[in-house]
Amino acid sequence: MSSSSEEDLLFAVALLANEEEEKRERKVWVHNIYEKRETYGEFHHLFPDLLKDRSKFFHYFRMSQEKFYELLNLVKPCVERENTTFRRAVPCEERLAVCLRFLATGNSFRTLAFSYRLGETSVRRIVYDVCDAVWTKLVPIFMPQPDKEIWERNELEFRERWNFPNCVGAMDGKHVVFDKPANSGSLFYNYKKSFSIVLLALVDANYKFVMVDVGALGKNSDGGIFSNSIFGRKLQQNKLDFPPDKILPGTNELMPHVIVADEAFPLQRNLMRPYPGDESKRNTEKRIYNYRHSRARNTCEDSFGILSKKFRIYQRKMQVSPEHMTKFVLATCVLHNFLREDHPNLLAELIEEATPALQDLRGTGGTYTGSALRIRDRFKDYFSSHAGSVEWQERMINVGRRNTNE
Repeated sequence: MSSSSEEDLLFAVALLANEEEEKRERKVWVHNIYEKRETYGEFHHLFPDLLKDRSKFFHYFRMSQEKFYELLNLVKPCVERENTTFRRAVPCEERLAVCLRFLATGNSFRTLAFSYRLGETSVRRIVYDVCDAVWTKLVPIFMPQPDKEIWERNELEFRERWNFPNCVGAMDGKHVVFDKPANSGSLFYNYKKSFSIVLLALVDANYKFVMVDVGALGKNSDGGIFSNSIFGRKLQQNKLDFPPDKILPGTNELMPHVIVADEAFPLQRNLMRPYPGDESKRNTEKRIYNYRHSRARNTCEDSFGILSKKFRIYQRKMQVSPEHMTKFVLATCVLHNFLREDHPNLLAELIEEATPALQDLRGTGGTYTGSALRIRDRFKDYFSSHAGSVEWQERMINVGRRNTNE
């Protein structure tokens, strides 16, 4: 081999060795910004001060300190990471703080990355992992699969609090808006000319979610969203484990347990919707029924309002995939139940700061059977009878009419 060939070979070997060394250096290289995370990162310099002020802590994380650490203990086994040779893992407490701040504000991953002095990819991974852990660990405790005992408790609360016996839940659906996913065409394009997935929820008398179904395409018809959901299919197939029919208080009238919903849903044996507006205007008993129906159904509307005001991700057009948006929705729904009784006074202050951002489903109705019509008529008659009426109902249904006539 000539000397020039030997020199070329040695040069090539040296070059490859140098490239390998540079690769190794890049693998362990950390930007100066991230190196100072434990000194200037938002968690390390702000969190200790937040712990000294209960109100500020609540407004920052949307929960009290007690709930924060209760939640941390629940999700810690799923989100804890081990230190490696090259870097220390982000502590569980900080990981939870990053995720909760994301859900509370809807700030971009890049914004959070700068404020917490973490890599943008790390922030994304942390938020996805913690949301998964929140749903996995909390849903068996705070949103368990309903059984007869849960349905019976719900019926008692609707009867005593909202004057609607035999009601076991209120149902509604909302479009959760986000940026158009790449290469999705019109799959998520809804009737309000935005892109969305659908949150379908059943709520109890205390504004807690009983069941949620998330992820239906925004383009789907609203009637189809319900009929194709797991909840809708179980209701139609009588597989929700409802208690046996029950006598209405003060009567001998045996009636089924029902769910109340608005005009977007079909009238069924166990699913009541209001009378059409034109029909109820000419009939006082139907207007009374609609008023009583609305009182019970508004628990679901109010729950959506609380959810969207507490977690501001619903007031932003998130630039994420539908799968990740579904993770956020599921996590916030079960967190809503977890936090329902957490410092109601501070929650009221928080809710006043924002307006609801979820979009309604369209009222499409659907087919119904004669038995469903008869069940609704029997509720109508009951609410206007001596046994089932409440003293203020006629006054309430005449308030709007009196103002209109003036």
